[in-house]
Amino acid sequence: MAANPVALVDAGPLIALFDPADTLHRDITMFFRGYLGRMHTTWPVVTEVCHFLNVRQQRALLAWLRRGGAHLAQIEDDALDRFDVMLDKYADSPMDLADASLVWLGEKLRITDIISIDHSDFETYRTAAGRPFRNLLTRP
Repeated sequence: MAANPVALVDAGPLIALFDPADTLHRDITMFFRGYLGRMHTTWPVVTEVCHFLNVRQQRALLAWLRRGGAHLAQIEDDALDRFDVMLDKYADSPMDLADASLVWLGEKLRITDIISIDHSDFETYRTAAGRPFRNLLTRP
């Protein structure tokens, strides 16, 4: 029996999921309804999402996280050095803290599947071992 899939989740799909006015809301909602795997994200991602949502939508996001919608990873202090390396390496992209935290989490958990609307960014990023990410929103 195959294990359920596991993926990282970026800010864009979460914004679209919790903001009905977002142009991707319908498509992202359908994707999440059909996705049977576990999802992992980070506090920098949640902070970025909340910046774009109103208070009611933020509370819905937090309730979803409490119900297990996605596992919210804790970032250890030693991750800051890795963030610095990645932010420098991808300065031309540019990589932001939320993206760096997802790459770090992917390295830590050995997850390279990601749910993101930032197609070009996660096509560019690589883990420390050189592994590419596979965006589940753009797979064939």
